[in-house]
Amino acid sequence: MSRRNLNRRRIWIPTTLSLVVLVVNALAPVWAAGASTNSRVIAGVADVNVTLGYENATAAGTGMVLTSTGEVLTNNHVIRGATAIKVRDVGNGKNYTATVVGYDVADDVAVLQLKGATGLKTVPIGNSSSVGVGAKVTGIGNAGGTGGTPSSASGRVTALNQSITVIDEATGTSQKLTGLIETDAPIGPGDSGGPLVNASGNVIGMDTAASSSFQFQSGANEGFAIPINTAASIARRIEAGDFTGNVHRGATAFLGVEVRNSGYYQNGSFLAGVVVVGVTPGSPAEKAGLRYGDVITSLNAKTITSPTQLVNKLLAISPGTKVTLNWVDQYGTAHRKVVKLASGPPQ
Repeated sequence: MSRRNLNRRRIWIPTTLSLVVLVVNALAPVWAAGASTNSRVIAGVADVNVTLGYENATAAGTGMVLTSTGEVLTNNHVIRGATAIKVRDVGNGKNYTATVVGYDVADDVAVLQLKGATGLKTVPIGNSSSVGVGAKVTGIGNAGGTGGTPSSASGRVTALNQSITVIDEATGTSQKLTGLIETDAPIGPGDSGGPLVNASGNVIGMDTAASSSFQFQSGANEGFAIPINTAASIARRIEAGDFTGNVHRGATAFLGVEVRNSGYYQNGSFLAGVVVVGVTPGSPAEKAGLRYGDVITSLNAKTITSPTQLVNKLLAISPGTKVTLNWVDQYGTAHRKVVKLASGPPQ
C-alpha cells in the first residue's frame, strides 16, 4: 500500500499570479519563537490519518478539535476518498476512529466526529476579520504527515481576500477558493486542516494550500488559509444539521470511475464528455459495463463536460438511487444504461 502526500496531488493556481505551482514535499521547519503562546493551540491539534481503500494508499493531514466530545475541523481534501479515518489527539495522545459528520467540497471544509472521545482540549478560536497584512502568524500542523509533535512555521500575512483555483490531480476535479489569507509562513504538505495562529495564540485561519516552489525559486513562497470565521461558520452549520447549499451530509453516492477531462470525435466533430481512466472492481460502473477509455457523456440526460461536473451531480444524489448513464466506447458505439449507485467515500 502506498502513502500519498495530501497536498502533493493538488495544483494551486493563484488567480493573481501567472505561475502554476505543483505542490511538492517539504517539511515545515520547527520555530522556537512563540512556542509558549502556541502551546494552547497545539493541545487542540489532531493528526488525521486516512485509508484510501479504492486507491490502495494512505494519506495524512491535520485537524483542529472544536469540542471536548471530539468534533474536529479539517479540510475536505484531507478526507476526500477516505474509506477509513483514524485521528490521534495531540492533547492526550490517544487514537480514535472518526466518522464524517459533513463536508463542503466548494469551500474545502469538513467536520469529523471522534468515536468515544471525552474531555478533549480545544483550539482557541480567534477573529479572522481583525487580521491585517503584515501581522505575524504561525502555521501549526502535521508537516510531512509524520505525526508526533506538531511542527510550526512562522511568517507574516502577505495578502487578504485571495482567490486560487484548485486542481486535484487524482480526480481531475477543480474548484475556486475565495477570500483566503495569504502568508509567507512555510506551511507544507500534511499541514492542511491545521491552524494558522496569530501573535496572541488564537486561531485565525485553517491552512489549506501551500506552494513549495520556494525550494526552487527564491521568493516564490505562498501559503493560503481559509479565514477561521468562514470555516467555523460552515462547521456550525454542519453541527446544527443545516445541510443546505454546498454542504453534504450522510453517505455519498458512488459510481466507481476515475475520469479525466476530454471528449471524443464522431464524424469529424468533437463531442463533450469525460474519459474513463479507471474503474473500481465490483462497482456500479463495472457492473454496467464501463471500461477504460470509454467516454461518459451524460447522467440523467444532463451533459457531462468535466470531472467536477460529474462529482457535483453525484453529490446531489443519494446512494441506492437509479440513474441513467450514457457513454461512448472506444469503438464509437453509444451505450445507455440504468445504474444503481452504491455508497462510497466522501468526495
